[in-house]
Amino acid sequence: MRVLFIEPYPTEGPSSRYRIEQYIPYLERSGVECIVRPFISSGFYKIIYKKGLYLKKAIFFLNSSIKRLFDIFTALRCDIIFIHLETYPFGPAVFEWIFKRLGKKIIYDLDDAIYLGKTSSANQFIKFLKMPSKIEKIIKMSDHIITCNKYLADYARRFNANVTPIHTSVDTERFFPKHTDGDVKKNVTIGWIGSHSTTPYLAQLKDVFNRLSLEHKFELKIIGASTKVIDITGINVIYKDWRLEDEIGEFQSLDIGVYPLPDNEWILGKTGFKTIQYMSVGIPCVVSSLGTNKEIVKEGINGYLARTDEEWIEKLSLLINNRDLRAKIGLAARKTVEENYSVKVNAPKYLEILRQIRNEQ
Repeated sequence: MRVLFIEPYPTEGPSSRYRIEQYIPYLERSGVECIVRPFISSGFYKIIYKKGLYLKKAIFFLNSSIKRLFDIFTALRCDIIFIHLETYPFGPAVFEWIFKRLGKKIIYDLDDAIYLGKTSSANQFIKFLKMPSKIEKIIKMSDHIITCNKYLADYARRFNANVTPIHTSVDTERFFPKHTDGDVKKNVTIGWIGSHSTTPYLAQLKDVFNRLSLEHKFELKIIGASTKVIDITGINVIYKDWRLEDEIGEFQSLDIGVYPLPDNEWILGKTGFKTIQYMSVGIPCVVSSLGTNKEIVKEGINGYLARTDEEWIEKLSLLINNRDLRAKIGLAARKTVEENYSVKVNAPKYLEILRQIRNEQ
């Protein structure tokens, strides 16, 4: 079986990395020939969310568009086209329509509520070119839909009955707890790892951290923020750029993870993946009591849920004050990921769907 995987981002893009690329070794060992085609190159990805640089972006975009056209010829020798999110960022579902006209089976993977039409703040001028309504059409023409959670599965079933929710997973052989050999740190490190698009979410905790600092000593580590959103008197706040090669080590460097989210429809389509990444390395986390987080986290067992500032302060205080509690929660969190959200558990589900679709031809 030969499968063409169409993705919007290169390896640096988390959705491409965790929804497709981490499964490739397993699929290839199982006899699937995998051809992976991102729209955005690594060079393009480095600048795409930066303001300005319009000429450079235009050149990269033209090059990406030409390569996507050549993917039509690649599709001719493939059995299945696996599309993550969309084949092309603008306009109607032209490439999806072409693949269907070529008689190809299509599996569509949806891990964001992109039908809402959200656009990066750095590229608002292109918003009018996007066509979020095409997502409904892509779902209708696909042979099978995979979603990252039940909320998106319910949305997809409005247009297609062949839907399977498979949660975004981590490779637990790469994401694992760091053994400290009993070392006791002077201050607990609370951490947040995100990106330019999620930096505003972190700002929600500014007052929480300031109030927390009046009673506790801790270190705050912020990785991947586009701006310095929090500054606390008397508290060491570390800002670092996100780098792919450092990602796992940065998670392992934390004692407590935080994952604040706004309460809106876009968040209901999210996978709660940051929660899973914290849990996979055995650190306890306090996360917003919204969306998929409420399915992943069992209150006081493998993590904590919070809505109000008071709840954030209460639960972070519990973890700051009690090293044994952090260890206990972290151990349960790791077990949850191993049993439900690991590549080892979910990779066979992808293979089963591919084989099912292939056998229908």
